[in-house]
Amino acid sequence: MGFAFLLLILRLGIAVWLRNFAESLVGSRWLQAAIFMPAILVILDLGELPVSIYGHSVSLRYEQSIQRWGSWLADYAKASLLSLLLAIVVVWILDALMRRSPKRWWLYLWMALLPISAALVFGAPLVIDPIFNHFQPLEQSHPALVKGIEEIAQHAGIDIPANRMFLMKASEKTNEMNAYVTGLGASKRVVVWDNTIQKLGRNETLFIVGHELGHYVLGHIWKGYLFFAGMLLACLYLAFRGRHWALGHWSAAWRIYGDEDWVAFVPLLLVVQVLLFFSTPVANTFSRAEEHQADVYGLEVIHGVLPDSPQIAAQAFQKLGESDLADPDPPGFLKYWLYSHPPLAERLAFAYDYDPWRRGESPRYVK
Repeated sequence: MGFAFLLLILRLGIAVWLRNFAESLVGSRWLQAAIFMPAILVILDLGELPVSIYGHSVSLRYEQSIQRWGSWLADYAKASLLSLLLAIVVVWILDALMRRSPKRWWLYLWMALLPISAALVFGAPLVIDPIFNHFQPLEQSHPALVKGIEEIAQHAGIDIPANRMFLMKASEKTNEMNAYVTGLGASKRVVVWDNTIQKLGRNETLFIVGHELGHYVLGHIWKGYLFFAGMLLACLYLAFRGRHWALGHWSAAWRIYGDEDWVAFVPLLLVVQVLLFFSTPVANTFSRAEEHQADVYGLEVIHGVLPDSPQIAAQAFQKLGESDLADPDPPGFLKYWLYSHPPLAERLAFAYDYDPWRRGESPRYVK
């Protein structure tokens, strides 16, 4: 969808009109960037808004979401505004690097984006997430659950402080269930949705939290960051090559007068859209591997602490799948391309089959 809109923006001359407008309005390239690039992104947002509206209407129809339209539009606007602000900063950096080093800007941009992305990972749970949802210490409303988490953490020989456990009031907007690990360093935390606690039994909730502790203990946040850094470097280099190729073929047709032309940023966005599309299965394959490791950890950490741990895990997986209306056994291609978690059927089979203790084998993570 974004690729098609960007192509129309180029072919219809909208990007040229916006460039001319920005350059006629102000002389500073910094201010021109703050006019041109947000305008392009707003057009893309408006073009994709009907699809987003339809998606939310489907969520309401199937009772996955209970978020009213006013609240949904407010969240959409807030997310768009944050994206615009970040885009302006990135374009300022990118423009300066392109002018300074036309052949190496992709490498220098990668070096600049690494600390920015690390700051976003660190700051998201402290600054960004509270803009969209309400959080409170888990111990404040569910002290018994915190004690249960501490028990399974002690079983694994790890210390997860209670001040790193949070409850998200997801029931204000959705009927779905979830839990996740977020943050980096001092901001790292385990977050459990209140829906998860309300709809799952205590033991099932503890398994879900055990799964999230697996992400926490196995260092999936920083491993994911390193994976992202590698993918980003490859994508930026390919974006550099792809933009150069596109400008060589269509600069005249798109009325681009040179590398410093603001319109030349739109072909870069086109190439990025293509790279994001084809990098999706790679990122999802990595994610599924980490999610499977966390499943293993969750099963191991509750073994011997909760009775019949395979059944507990399977029930938790089943209820999560039903809540998400997930296809339990999707075609292989869809799994490879779209699924960031193992499909439900695979997780259920694994929960029942994984039993190294009965086989006299050593567990992978929790000894």
